[in-house]
Amino acid sequence: MTGADDTNPAVAELIKRSNRLGSDPKNTNYAGGNTSAKGRDVDPVTGEDVELLWVKGSGGDLGTLTESGLAVLRLDRVRALVGTYPGVEREDEMVAAFDYCLHGRGGAAPSIDTAMHGLVDAAHVDHLHPDSGIAIATAADGEELTTKIFGDQVVWVPWRRPGFQLGLDIAALKEAHPEAVGCILGGHGITAWGNTSEQAEAASLWIIDTAARFIADHAKPEPFGPALPGYGALPEAERRARAVALAPVVRGLASHDRPMVGHFTDDAVVLDFLAAAEHPRLAALGTSCPDHFLRTKVKPLVLDLPADAPLEDAKARLAELHEAYRADYQAYYDRYAGPDSPPIRGADPLVVLVPGVGMFSYGANKQTARVAGEFYVNAINVMRGAEGISTYAPIDEREKFRIEYWALEEAKLARLPKPKPLATRIALVTGAASGIGKAIATRLAAEGACVVIADLDVEKAAAAAAEIGGPDVAIGVAADVTDEAAVQAAVDATVLAFGGLDLVVNNAGLSLSKSLLDTTVTDWDLQHAVMAKGSFLVSRAAARVLIDQGLGGDIVYISSKNSVFAGPNNIAYSATKADQAHQVRLLAAELGEHGVKVNGINPDGVVRGSGIFAGGWGAKRAAVYGVPESELGAYYAQRTLLKREVLPENVANAVFVLCSADLSHTTGLHVPVDAGVAAAFLR
Repeated sequence: MTGADDTNPAVAELIKRSNRLGSDPKNTNYAGGNTSAKGRDVDPVTGEDVELLWVKGSGGDLGTLTESGLAVLRLDRVRALVGTYPGVEREDEMVAAFDYCLHGRGGAAPSIDTAMHGLVDAAHVDHLHPDSGIAIATAADGEELTTKIFGDQVVWVPWRRPGFQLGLDIAALKEAHPEAVGCILGGHGITAWGNTSEQAEAASLWIIDTAARFIADHAKPEPFGPALPGYGALPEAERRARAVALAPVVRGLASHDRPMVGHFTDDAVVLDFLAAAEHPRLAALGTSCPDHFLRTKVKPLVLDLPADAPLEDAKARLAELHEAYRADYQAYYDRYAGPDSPPIRGADPLVVLVPGVGMFSYGANKQTARVAGEFYVNAINVMRGAEGISTYAPIDEREKFRIEYWALEEAKLARLPKPKPLATRIALVTGAASGIGKAIATRLAAEGACVVIADLDVEKAAAAAAEIGGPDVAIGVAADVTDEAAVQAAVDATVLAFGGLDLVVNNAGLSLSKSLLDTTVTDWDLQHAVMAKGSFLVSRAAARVLIDQGLGGDIVYISSKNSVFAGPNNIAYSATKADQAHQVRLLAAELGEHGVKVNGINPDGVVRGSGIFAGGWGAKRAAVYGVPESELGAYYAQRTLLKREVLPENVANAVFVLCSADLSHTTGLHVPVDAGVAAAFLR
């Protein structure tokens, strides 16, 4: 490939076109579809011009595509594969053959759609998954509608699983219909082409917009049927509260086979669909576009109760429906699985629909869960369009299975990186906008967890979350841990953002360095309100979620060596730390039956990076010990057995270890992170 400074003009045009098309959800979904360009470049060995194909590689996203995401192939070798093609029964072998067509290092891994792009006689080809196009593709009379809407400029291609034969079919179609600018792929999407990048993009957008206009002009008023009494959207505050109450239960069900991260949306598209009489029939038919059902499973789980059904009834019914869903999915797998089929990947739903409330979607991480929800919104839009002008008729179940349990899809999954140790875990860390809390949040996110940074200063919390990784990794929320309502709001925000909660770190704190006689009742109450009462409120609110989920979990208290070490001028702080230390023991005893581990960490004074020390505590402790404040960290280090200063990262390391699989059988423990303070040894 050419370097970044001398990018081939065809590649530059392809990247720009791909980004424009992929950044607009009306054109295609995240990571859906692919684009290509043909052109000439220099063979690095012979110095001769060769004809190349640049095509989006496997697993990439058009909206964010860069040159590194392109597969680069010798076009003459791709075309030569036509002569060696063994037939549709063995067409999966052709994907491996693409590796022998690569130019130079080849760039990204070629996708199954490479043949479509390489064999179609056009310099630029777009394959997209627009809602409007898929609505035509999934209409019962889609072929007739294609002719009616587009005339001879767009041709119908009956459903065929993506592969080499589909590439041959579209190439032959273009040759037979020179007036055509594209095609509708039955049950799937659209493909368009042009001699220039501008022509291909214009053709794609013309097909998408023409289909959308036709649907808008001809759709019946109620494509999903009349309103279903009792199934309309609840008022916003009420449906959010109900979502919070249901989310832990639903996540627990969706994580029966393996833990999942969740996403919630109460988008009007979802609420309107669930409020209509035909939603049970349509949901049962499932999605059609392969990109959709690979991320949503063939169909969702739908709660069949009205929006205002008693909460406990809804929870019980969800459990019943989950059991039925699992049995149905197992039967689906058993009907179509052959001796060479990959093993079942789990029978839990990835999309759960709750009338009046919204949609819960699940995945191995937040982005996957969010995208699954976005894809189901696409599917609803497709169903609305198809039902509006015809009848929704997705590809049949057998074909869905052939896609879902395709050996090539299994190979794609096998290429995914190994999950990090805390993948799928959702953490709430209090006092996490700076200091020890931020170090903990950063470490947990680095190990794969989704993290909620709770802090009094919501702007700093949001900034820390953005620094750690943004909304698919971390969010910032306001939390005054002394306020019961504020604590509950922070836990609710966690549940709505990521689907549940697994790991809580009680880190929020302050310190008042005063002697007994100088400590006021106000000082005492403030110290205990933040750390003793605050930890209690956070643990109690979190425990409700942990118990409802049924997935176990961890609660970690950032206590202190002062919980056992008696130092001067520290009565309120040390007494509160002792309170926290005993909360660890009490909660470990109480929550063990639910699989929840509760442990504590006892750091020595963390000077560098600490908000508490920077806020005046450091100066006061330095005065007590008679050293300059700038030397306080060194002073603390010298009084330890290891002569090492304790840093925020050292505390974060201990939190990670306590929550890792290696300490799965440890609860009620206090871990010293003090470099060895003999007077604070646990007894």
